[in-house]
Amino acid sequence: MVRVTTTDDPEAQLVLIVDNNPMGTMRLSQIFTQKGWRIEICEDGDLAVDTYVQHLPDLVLLSLDIPTMDGHTAALEMRESDPHARIVFMASRNQRQLAADATHSAGAVAWLEKPVTQTIIDDNWEMIMGEIPEAPGLEDLDKLYPEDVDSMRAKRDDEEVVDVSSAMPLPALPLPPLISSVGPTKKRGRKLKFLLVVIVLGAIGGVAYHFLG
Repeated sequence: MVRVTTTDDPEAQLVLIVDNNPMGTMRLSQIFTQKGWRIEICEDGDLAVDTYVQHLPDLVLLSLDIPTMDGHTAALEMRESDPHARIVFMASRNQRQLAADATHSAGAVAWLEKPVTQTIIDDNWEMIMGEIPEAPGLEDLDKLYPEDVDSMRAKRDDEEVVDVSSAMPLPALPLPPLISSVGPTKKRGRKLKFLLVVIVLGAIGGVAYHFLG
């Protein structure tokens, strides 16, 4: 965004010019400089919405064909944040039907054919500064542009803090199998019994040999 200060009067009206055509923005800046307006310039729709919310300009000149967020969506977002947003679309002749539809949907006061000149501004000034229509497209905003709107709103929302205490508990790990001592103990017991039997039999055999001999 490039900020152009045209007057030192903080009470002067503010126009937000949204276009990524440097020649177009320079021409419009000159027109509104002569009118004594303050000027803000944006080159993309997403930043234009942020700038609108921050500065609440008296007028927005908004190109339909801009990066990050098209002009129609940006206008709907502006109208959602401020029902009194005064918006004028700018579009080429081959976009006239799109511009007319967007003007109705977003409740813009007018749409002007590019390149916008001093004569076009003067000829349509009464309409530009006239009554602001309703914006029926606000009802279908999420349906029309779900991805653009969601991504833009996510940028403006504070980062959600994850509560560790409320997180799902981790599954308990299986305990390692206990090493049983029953098997080896039984084996040692059997060996001892066998030795005891051998000793007893040996002793009996010795006694018997002594008496028989």
